[in-house]
Amino acid sequence: MPSAPGLPRPAASGPDAAPAAPAAPARVGYGTLLRTPGAWTFLVPAFAARLPYAMLSLGIVLLVLDTHGSYGTAGAVAAVSAVAQALVGPQTGRLADRYGQAAVLLPSVAVHAVSVGALIALALGHAPVWALFAAAAPAGASVPQIGAMVRARWVSRLSDSPSTLNTAFAFESVTDEFTFVVGPVLATAIATTVTPAAGLIAEAALTVAGGLAFAAQRGTAPVRHPRTAGTRGPSALASPGVRLLAAAFLGVGTVFGAMQVSVTAFAESVGRAGASGTVYGVFAGGSMLAGVLYGLVAWRRSARSRMLGCYALLVLGCSTLWAMPNLTALAVAGLFCGLAIAPTLITGYTLVETLVADGAKTEAFTWLTGAIGLGLAVGSTVAGQLIDAGGPSAGFLVPVAGAGLGLIGLVALRRLLVAPRTDGDAPDAAPQSAVAGHGGGRRATAAAAHRPDAGAPAPAGAAAELVGAGATRG
Repeated sequence: MPSAPGLPRPAASGPDAAPAAPAAPARVGYGTLLRTPGAWTFLVPAFAARLPYAMLSLGIVLLVLDTHGSYGTAGAVAAVSAVAQALVGPQTGRLADRYGQAAVLLPSVAVHAVSVGALIALALGHAPVWALFAAAAPAGASVPQIGAMVRARWVSRLSDSPSTLNTAFAFESVTDEFTFVVGPVLATAIATTVTPAAGLIAEAALTVAGGLAFAAQRGTAPVRHPRTAGTRGPSALASPGVRLLAAAFLGVGTVFGAMQVSVTAFAESVGRAGASGTVYGVFAGGSMLAGVLYGLVAWRRSARSRMLGCYALLVLGCSTLWAMPNLTALAVAGLFCGLAIAPTLITGYTLVETLVADGAKTEAFTWLTGAIGLGLAVGSTVAGQLIDAGGPSAGFLVPVAGAGLGLIGLVALRRLLVAPRTDGDAPDAAPQSAVAGHGGGRRATAAAAHRPDAGAPAPAGAAAELVGAGATRG
């Protein structure tokens, strides 16, 4: 019987019925995320502990500049700290995966407090530069990898809700951006109103207090993955995709480092040195805004496609910076450049979570975070040399060069950004189980349903089994 006008026709049934359309991806808001049981117990101390991450380098520069009177020396000491952090951070991430976050955090904050205290004493005592290097290296190496540990906690708690996990990665990206806006301002205010050493004292105090409070929240920590005697545990760098993403994040880091130096130099060249913070704030604010909005979208396109698209937009935004004639134009160009930053990072963290086994996720996150820090050091150093040789605008060539190389690598090697199949996976079917040692059945399902070359979203029935690549920190 035909249906009445204006009423929907009943669904067809039987062998000739058309297949049901896949369910649209669910959109999860930040309110839902923050109502996750136990979330606030680790988010509050985590914010206090990760804020110093953005204070350390600038605090070192302000102190050493005051005691030794050289921008070159100050920058070199800060670079030693940044490189040590980039190289050692992933190793602490691997230890956290194996022995637990608290077991790594407790000695880390102790070493950090002692190292920063030694650096302050040496600088105030006008010690030789090599002595400052010797103190800066452990100070950077012992920075707690709070951002990576928080992401690992989200993965552990939201493994059965990929849409919420997407929002969590976006939230973490926005939090990172916020700390990099507030941290330098806080360090500068304390150092200039109290004493240059006070900025680093505050950094160390926040690291210890926040780190210990975060470590105390053991109930939300992810499960440890100890290594069995006679076997090798999972390694994040064993994945070619992780290495590719780390190289891409290195390019993003050069954008951060070069922008800091080049914006400051450009503002000074036009007699408005005080405006540099505003211009850089517009750049960071654009990234924060984009991160908030990006996390609210239920994306249908694959994570790999989004990574390539966001990175291409980043290169496009960076390509205009060098030609800006004044600070207003530079702020507008910086805004558009910043709009691509957070989506790139969010998607990168989403991808890397699908590329490694459960016992290597914290390590994988720290490789990406460390790559940004290393790129920041390289970008600021190269930009400074170009500015000395060719003026402020020359420094803006570094962001487009660094990001451009990253894009070339991503495009050429994009096939590596595919979640690995387990031995039981059929080529064209979602797996029903996972091989031991590859993260369990949920991860196997996620690997198939979130392979970046996949097109349509997974059926609704499989959505509850997905672990991490979902809709989307970086």
